[in-house]
Amino acid sequence: MKRVFVLLFAAMIILSSAAVSTATNGDNLISIGPIARAMGGVGIAAPQDAISAVFANPAAMCFGPYCPGSEANLATTVFLPKAKTRITAPALGVNEKETSDANLFIIPALGISTPITQQLRFGFAAYGVSGLGVDYRNKLDLNGGAPGAPDVYTNLSILKIAPNLAYMVTPNLSIGGALHIDYGSLDLGDKKRSGFGVGAQLGAIYKTGPVSFGIVYVSPQRITHHDVADLDMDGFNDDLTLESPQTLGFGVAYEPIDKVLLIEANAKWINWSNAEGYSDFGWRDQWVFSLGTQYRPTPSLALRAGVNHGKNPVKDFDGWDAFGGTKNVQGKDVLRYMYEVLRVTGFPALVETHVTAGLGYRINKSWSVDLGYTHAFRKSMSETGTAFGTPVTVKSSLSEDSIDFGLTYRF
Repeated sequence: MKRVFVLLFAAMIILSSAAVSTATNGDNLISIGPIARAMGGVGIAAPQDAISAVFANPAAMCFGPYCPGSEANLATTVFLPKAKTRITAPALGVNEKETSDANLFIIPALGISTPITQQLRFGFAAYGVSGLGVDYRNKLDLNGGAPGAPDVYTNLSILKIAPNLAYMVTPNLSIGGALHIDYGSLDLGDKKRSGFGVGAQLGAIYKTGPVSFGIVYVSPQRITHHDVADLDMDGFNDDLTLESPQTLGFGVAYEPIDKVLLIEANAKWINWSNAEGYSDFGWRDQWVFSLGTQYRPTPSLALRAGVNHGKNPVKDFDGWDAFGGTKNVQGKDVLRYMYEVLRVTGFPALVETHVTAGLGYRINKSWSVDLGYTHAFRKSMSETGTAFGTPVTVKSSLSEDSIDFGLTYRF
């Protein structure tokens, strides 16, 4: 257990300095760690390492390949988003087309699984789980050279610490639960503000022969960012609450050749429309479907691939009057023009389809390494309103690439 506590301390140090800015399924990573990410983000029914077990389904601690021993995972994701925007408003003399400077982020993660008794296991993970960000500072002129127009800069990150317990009720059934402790920071170009949130995750896995079934629920988790930006432009900064939405997921895995071939499919419902902050900015619920496979041609080598798809959660509003009305955001009346620019250009959580691939190599009985690659195809969104009777267009597009590296130690 001494080694476990050392690894827990290391996790705190790593995550304390982490910066996350991502957007995949909405603003959530499709999964954590190179194994699950290389398999399309699956893991609710049959995760293959401790770090993805804590993220995907806490009940999985009792059924993974790390059982009956202990395992520690250290992973890093190099995230490479490519965001672009186009804003035109002839009545204001605005014709802007720019590329965001926020294009490289490093996301660390650590996971641990260890037995307490034959039926009870402890798990722990610390990781960057979600976020979003663009940087158009000193690039966009939103009002044709008139003074007072703000820069478009957003940086949201959420880091999660998740201790969990899993209990094997029968040789075929495992249940588990995790406490989620969230640290979130938000910068909208004025002040960087941070806060904490808490929540819970519950899951179960039933295994019968080569087939596994999994179910998981994650509670909503609120973080309030105090005095983060002047939303209604009255000269005083306002609070903004962002709530990570409740999520319900289902998974089924099939292993037709034991320890050689694994196929898993997951479906996940993300309740953005009832999440404070996201509902204010016009996000709808999202169903995410993922399919992944792992094949071991030799006991030491694993080849992985997958696909992940979830419809863009940002609603398309058309026909708004840029200066003839406001939009209420948590009690503050935001000018409609700035509201649409912020949600479409500032938070372009647009990508829908990801393809993934990766491999793993077992060096010896204690050590293995894993690599993964994810590509999210470019997705665009365009809205049209009016300003003084003339058209206004706000358009954004986003594509993503990421490279994942992981090191596993079993003891």
